[in-house]
Amino acid sequence: MNSKILEKIKSDAILHDIIANFDNEIYLVGGVVRDFLMGKTSNDRDLLIFDVCAREFSLKIAEFFNAAFVPLDEVNKIYRVVMPDKINYLDITNPLENSLEKDLKRRDLTINALAVNIKTGEILDVTSGLNDLNSGIIRIISEKNIVDDPLRILRIFRFQAQTGFEISSKTLEAAEKFRELLGKPAVERINYEIMHLFSGKYSSGALSKMDEAGILEQIFPIVNELKKVTPNTHHHLRLFEHCLETSHRIGEIYETASDEVKEHLEKVDFGGYSRLSHLKLAGFLHDIGKFSTWTIEEDTGRHRFIKHDDVGAKMVVAIMKKLAFSNKQTDYVSSMIKNHIYPAAVMSAPLINEKIMMRYVRKMDKNSIDAIILAQADRLSARGPAITDKMVEDNISALNRLLNFYLSVRDTLQPLPKLLSGNDVMKILNIKPSPKLGEIMDALHEAQINGDVLTVEHAVEFVKTFE
Repeated sequence: MNSKILEKIKSDAILHDIIANFDNEIYLVGGVVRDFLMGKTSNDRDLLIFDVCAREFSLKIAEFFNAAFVPLDEVNKIYRVVMPDKINYLDITNPLENSLEKDLKRRDLTINALAVNIKTGEILDVTSGLNDLNSGIIRIISEKNIVDDPLRILRIFRFQAQTGFEISSKTLEAAEKFRELLGKPAVERINYEIMHLFSGKYSSGALSKMDEAGILEQIFPIVNELKKVTPNTHHHLRLFEHCLETSHRIGEIYETASDEVKEHLEKVDFGGYSRLSHLKLAGFLHDIGKFSTWTIEEDTGRHRFIKHDDVGAKMVVAIMKKLAFSNKQTDYVSSMIKNHIYPAAVMSAPLINEKIMMRYVRKMDKNSIDAIILAQADRLSARGPAITDKMVEDNISALNRLLNFYLSVRDTLQPLPKLLSGNDVMKILNIKPSPKLGEIMDALHEAQINGDVLTVEHAVEFVKTFE
């Protein structure tokens, strides 16, 4: 009996009720056992039931908790019970060939192949998972299990990102050996692992290990181009390492940020994952437009990447579409890439006043904090010989000023009123729908952001300048 995990199980309200009201032989298995042993909580509980059909048991559990019953896989008899809070759920099945040992040995990693009897607290460990958990080691159970489901290659790195554990040498070798099998899993499953990886505190280290095993380029082929851009007077790192470092710095900035900033970055506004997770992904991809815009001046030797932000913002749309990201996720990452230079440009103006900062706030709106954090991370990750400590300190200080300004005014901000519609503009100028109309509407919006157009009368006069 393991008293620590038994106490954890009994303090879990759902498991406590199951123990008290059901006499079946039930084992808690997989990730939840790992999390409980690490002192963490989990909303996802996997149960193996022995003495009754999993479907029958799941229906009884759903009825008892007034929960929803969801068949996940009728062939393999895997069922989900979603609790009324829509947050907690149980995945219930029967063990493989009615053998707990066989069931555990078919899993991905040893730390995920632990089972515990929820009534006695007895732990079954047939793959030395407890030892690996205590030693902080990520180890596959067998190469066969990877071949059976190649997505397990990504799970190796996802769990490294979440735990900070070391990947065993043989596990890394196996990941590299079977990397080309990653073309087999559904892209939606790959997306799931990518976002869980970026949700981890140690995601940049996991990305480095993925690259070491030749896997990162399987998911993000653009990596091959990033590696071709060399260090220069502004960047002490190759572009690829700079992108890794930027993503890492975002996580560091979050750890030391104010409660207001943390609360914002922890919000789940799109895609089912936090803004922080998406921002770290954007940090990793923020300079993908540099290779195609890279030039070196003959007379000075200076490296130039003109409009790489615009180019990268367009490139990432195709990348994210291929990986099955939603439109909202894609729009966010694309916006971060397009605007990753913008906050620093605002604060490098000869005269910085509230009007200039308000323009930034109006333009970036709810993404104001995110773009500032990305700009700071970018600055901290570029320390070439031409960049002095004072330049970095001044830049970070200016960006903090912009951040504090946003935090001081955000609760007072009102949406910009729509002064004229597209139909209004067409009537005023006697034009038809066309690219020109779109340009005029964009210009009108920019004029509102700048504070140059405040009323309908102002808007009409502004539009007439395009006659």
